[in-house]
Amino acid sequence: MKHKIENLTVNESPMELFTYLPDGDGPHPGLVVAMHIPIGHTGIENDKFTLDVCERYAAAGYAVACPFIFHYWPKEEEMQVKRDEFRDDWVTADCQAAFDWLAVHNNVNADKIGIVGHCWGGRVAWVSAVNNPKYAACTIFYGGRIKAAMGPNTPPPIELAAQMPCPVLGCFGNEDQGPSPEDVADYSQALTAAGIEHEFHGYDGAGHGFQDKYAEDRYNAEACEDAWVKATAFFDRHLK
Repeated sequence: MKHKIENLTVNESPMELFTYLPDGDGPHPGLVVAMHIPIGHTGIENDKFTLDVCERYAAAGYAVACPFIFHYWPKEEEMQVKRDEFRDDWVTADCQAAFDWLAVHNNVNADKIGIVGHCWGGRVAWVSAVNNPKYAACTIFYGGRIKAAMGPNTPPPIELAAQMPCPVLGCFGNEDQGPSPEDVADYSQALTAAGIEHEFHGYDGAGHGFQDKYAEDRYNAEACEDAWVKATAFFDRHLK
C-alpha cells in the first residue's frame, strides 16, 4: 500500500507526515504510529520497518499517520545528537499534529484513534498518550527510558501514568535490558496504581527489537507474530 506525505509545520519546523488510508468506505479507526530509530536512519522513507508497520495496520483497516519526529535536525545529522537533544514537549506536539490530521479527516472516526510505537517509538507512544486525553488505545513495544525525563521542564513519563486516558497493551522481550523486566514491572505498577487498564506480555528468548525482521540479530519470528496478533486484537477491540 502506497503512502502519501503531508507537509505540516510543528513548532515552526517543517514536518513530514506519512499517511495511509485503507480501502473501502469509512469512517475508519485511526492509528498514530510512532517511529523507532533504526541503524543508519535518515528518514521514514528509508525505514523499512516503520513503513511495514504502517502498511500492515492500514491493510487491517486503520487510517495511519506517522510523523517524522526528528524534523528538528537535518536528516544527515548524527543520530546521537538527536537522541541527546530530544525533547518530550516537541514530540508531544509532533504526535498531536498527527492525531489532529486523522481526527479532522472525513473518512476517520475521531473518537477511535490509538497510538502504537516500537523501541524509541514505544516511549513516544506513552509520552503522547499521557498528554492527549482523546486517545482510545495505546500499544507499546519494548519502549525504554519511560522512567527517564527528556528535555527541559518535563518529568519522567512514568510519573504521568495517572494521565493515561486509555487501555494500554505492552509487548516486551524478557531478555531485553532497555527496558529490562524490572523496568516493565515498574511500568505495570505505575499503571496499576493509577487504575489504568493494561495487559503486558513478556516473551522468553526475545530481546529488544524482536519484531524487526530487518535486524537479523534481534528478530524472533515466533514472538513477533504472536505480538502482532495480540496488538491487532487489542486495537480491534478498542477502536473498531
